[in-house]
Amino acid sequence: MKLHASVPAGANTITAYGDDYVAVNGARRNRNIIVTASEVRDWNAPDFAHLTAENFSQLATLGVEIVLLGTGSRQRFPHPRLTAPLGAARIGLEVMDSKAACRTYNILVAEERRVALALLFE
Repeated sequence: MKLHASVPAGANTITAYGDDYVAVNGARRNRNIIVTASEVRDWNAPDFAHLTAENFSQLATLGVEIVLLGTGSRQRFPHPRLTAPLGAARIGLEVMDSKAACRTYNILVAEERRVALALLFE
């Protein structure tokens, strides 16, 4: 039996990543970004140390059921008061290093889940 990765037609996928970049559908990005199945946009979050509740409020408006937060080369957890807008909107949050977040995003998109990937670069 052969297994083949399947992704919904037209969905954004992560095609490559490294410590200081990510490629979405082959286009390389090296700024903080938000990726969903249907859009890619810059994320105005400055860096991990300066995240605000407003950064998470922006994520709460995406119409997704889960947000994957990639925190760079290592996993770091934001304070719960910052992520409260996601909880209030009943949106799940998973925090991991950026490489793990990219891999997990691709799996969830292939399952046609409503997921957003928010990546912070150091």
